Amino acid sequence: MIQLKTMLNCIDNSGASIVECVANLRMKRHAKIGDRIIVVVQKQRNFGEGSGPGGGSASTAAATKVRRGDIRHAIVVRTAKKLQRKDGMVVRFDDNACVLINKTGEPIGTRLTSVVGSELRDKQWSKILSLAPMHV
Repeated sequence: MIQLKTMLNCIDNSGASIVECVANLRMKRHAKIGDRIIVVVQKQRNFGEGSGPGGGSASTAAATKVRRGDIRHAIVVRTAKKLQRKDGMVVRFDDNACVLINKTGEPIGTRLTSVVGSELRDKQWSKILSLAPMHV
């Protein structure tokens, strides 16, 4: 259940670490796995400093596609609230997580760092599923 002011982990390499939900595009209800929300970046991911003068600056510049305070669209990929599937299985994750996307629906990052829910398949987010290392 993702609603207004909910903090989520960002699991892609777009440069955001923690984001806050500011709007739910389902309007009347809370967001579930596979729903599109609007978030603001609260904490930026630090990628470490390069060794030597100017070392690692190209990879850091390429990895920081978003900055603190940026407003972006995101897809919810994990929720801490229990979710019952059609086959009777109940799934619950340890945290709330999302993946940042652009206006056309393409993920901003090129790599996902952890598992996502398989409910994304029902909502036609196959691009996110293909980037994920595992879906549960």
